[in-house]
Amino acid sequence: MSSRSISRLSRRVKAALMLLAASMLLPIAQAGPSHAADLLISQGKPATASSAEDSALTPDKAVDGSTSTRWASAEGVDPQWIQVDLGGAAIVSRVRLSWEVAFARSYRVQVSANGSAWTDLYSTSSGDGGVDDLTVSGSGRYVRVYGTARGTSYGYSLWELEVFGTGGGNGGGGSFIVAAAGDIAGTCDAGDGTSCEHERTARLVESINPVYVLTMGDNQYDDGRLSEYRSYYATTWGRFKNKTRPTPGNHEYYDPAGPASGYKAYFGSIATPNGKTYYSFDHGNWHFVALDSEQSMSASSAQVAWLKNDLAQNTKRCILAYWHHPLFNSGSKGYNPVSLPVWRALYAAGADLVLNGHDHVYERFRPQDPDGKATPAGPLAITAGVGGADNYTFEHEVHPNSLVRLTDLHGVLKLTLTDTGFSGQLVQDDNRVRDTIPATSCH
Repeated sequence: MSSRSISRLSRRVKAALMLLAASMLLPIAQAGPSHAADLLISQGKPATASSAEDSALTPDKAVDGSTSTRWASAEGVDPQWIQVDLGGAAIVSRVRLSWEVAFARSYRVQVSANGSAWTDLYSTSSGDGGVDDLTVSGSGRYVRVYGTARGTSYGYSLWELEVFGTGGGNGGGGSFIVAAAGDIAGTCDAGDGTSCEHERTARLVESINPVYVLTMGDNQYDDGRLSEYRSYYATTWGRFKNKTRPTPGNHEYYDPAGPASGYKAYFGSIATPNGKTYYSFDHGNWHFVALDSEQSMSASSAQVAWLKNDLAQNTKRCILAYWHHPLFNSGSKGYNPVSLPVWRALYAAGADLVLNGHDHVYERFRPQDPDGKATPAGPLAITAGVGGADNYTFEHEVHPNSLVRLTDLHGVLKLTLTDTGFSGQLVQDDNRVRDTIPATSCH
């Protein structure tokens, strides 16, 4: 055979091989999902979960874009879930789950328009961990991963929950909403309807649909017993227990079974994530500090030592702290120096917001330092003890930095927290806005 014939044959063989390769590759490309047009719409959005193993493994860690941080549920309990609020209606085309060692054997990926009625986008009973990159089709504002059977003896844990598609919103970035109040549940329940003050404020919280609910103590009257929590609080504010981050008040410490015994038993690890009644957690660009003003707050106390160390390790720009007894107060309880060392530590760390209860009134102050001198370098303090208990009156001399004083109402403080600041409203239980907190930048 001539060299020219060999050359022609070689070209034909090469062409045939290329055609064969193309025919083999084409079905593979067609079988795999095409995600070129997908956008990541979940990163930095508000996330909540049925539980968290501890304060370092919170749901926001699964949507922060980092594969070195994670969410983990309580261990040994089924079912468990984590959900992300996309901030508005979205078309969801893909969900990518990066499991830690504690993975789900059986789980469902669901979507919802309102956070209560869910539609399955995907389900499996043979999960094997690793990375599940799922092509789905659905629409809604909320996406939830609902685990029903663990793959290990631990809990459920995700390095990242990533939702792809189009739409969403809610201001973008890390914007999210928190609801807060203190002095909440008396001896009525949800069955009493709107005649029950804390049922009315509970319905208000539900309509706000916050990422977190912060309680500033005296959550359940009169003694914070477990039986009282189960009979009254559980039927009203207990409807959003999983997103609540509570603090105790003096009434929780009246429990005959032991100081804060019922409080601890009812909330469990939610209230004592590190075995103490004071703790911290992060969400977005915010660091939250929940303190216990029934425990010593002296300068040499274990709580203040913990607080200073916690603040020293904080990497978030914005800081919100909350507890029961206010330092500054024009109401019936008056000025209470018990938290002065706490204020000094928070001021030194550049804290932005301080929330309290105890006095059953609403009072908002201009930013000030621990000595009561007005300064933009200080935190803005609000007393919002209007969650349902009987109102008090303003009996003491009005503090010079007091801007707004309201009573004869029940309501909830609604705070919108962004990556760089905050704004808010005091919303009465009839949905009237009674005070507006102007947009304020974090320090």
